[in-house]
Amino acid sequence: MLSAVPMCSSDDLLSSRPAPLPRFRQLVTFALATIVALPALAVGSFLNVVASRVPLRRSISTGRSACMSCSHEIAAYDNIPLVSWVLLRSRCRHCAASIPWRYPLVELVTAVLVVASFLRFGPTLEALLASFFCVVLVAVSAIDIEHRIVPNRIVLPAAVICLVGQTALDPRPEWVLAALGASGFLLVAALVYPGGMGMGDVKLAFLLGAMLGWTATVALMIGFLAALLPAVMLWLRYGSKARKIAIPFAPFLALGAIVALFAGGTILDAYLGFFG
Repeated sequence: MLSAVPMCSSDDLLSSRPAPLPRFRQLVTFALATIVALPALAVGSFLNVVASRVPLRRSISTGRSACMSCSHEIAAYDNIPLVSWVLLRSRCRHCAASIPWRYPLVELVTAVLVVASFLRFGPTLEALLASFFCVVLVAVSAIDIEHRIVPNRIVLPAAVICLVGQTALDPRPEWVLAALGASGFLLVAALVYPGGMGMGDVKLAFLLGAMLGWTATVALMIGFLAALLPAVMLWLRYGSKARKIAIPFAPFLALGAIVALFAGGTILDAYLGFFG
């Protein structure tokens, strides 16, 4: 005896189709990333100006960009982020001086971090603040690598902006307490070992605490662990003479801060859960 086959109505067929919402979200996410990427590259190009001029106490708002070797002004068509560096084969058009890798690297890293901020937080004020934070970290890292300084002109205003922004978005005492705690921890480290850390790093830690809250502990932990690798390599190669070799610490703090910004809560919860 044949059993009856249940008939499916048109409503049942429609309900069985996969919802188009995930695909729509993917399209929106892709569109957002594309829209943000181009201005982010331009911001990265501006950061190269900041990294070149701030340590020399030159204005970042006046004067055209020029070759550091021949002082020839750079034309607009030679100042397109990433593209110009590739087309010029990393050489100045006029004197053929080498253009450092720092220029395309800063532009690319800035674009990636800004896009990641908007993908992580969406089109929100949190994404704008996170993008600003990442931009500051890139600029400070580039300057510290080349000049071994962490400029007050960048870090202090950025710390105020992040502290005010986070407090406005989420009014809790966590931001102030974390800023004081992170900077206080590095201040003690700088006093105990002044040759390995400067006051610029202490102020940078204040910025990290103001932006990240308690997850600044993750940033500091990752920063110290990451800095151990070059320190150990220098010690193995030069022995006791390695103490006289300055290692820029800001890039390692920046690395830890970026990890904490995007995954700090997850890492901190996992750590506390493991030992809890």
